[in-house]
Amino acid sequence: MNDSKKSGYELRSELLNMAIRILQDGQTRQHENEYLKPEGQRHAVDPYATEDVLNVADKLYEFVQKK
Repeated sequence: MNDSKKSGYELRSELLNMAIRILQDGQTRQHENEYLKPEGQRHAVDPYATEDVLNVADKLYEFVQKK
């Protein structure tokens, strides 16, 4: 990790990207789990919303703020 200080904008941008990756990974896992089910028992996987990204990013930011 880079030792230089990041601006608030850089930090928020990174947290948003991390939140998107977390949600994408979860959605991929859900999709794969549904694919393993027999035909007729599979359900559509709901996409994540912008609000979901912001909620996850807020949780990540709270973690960063802990000392």
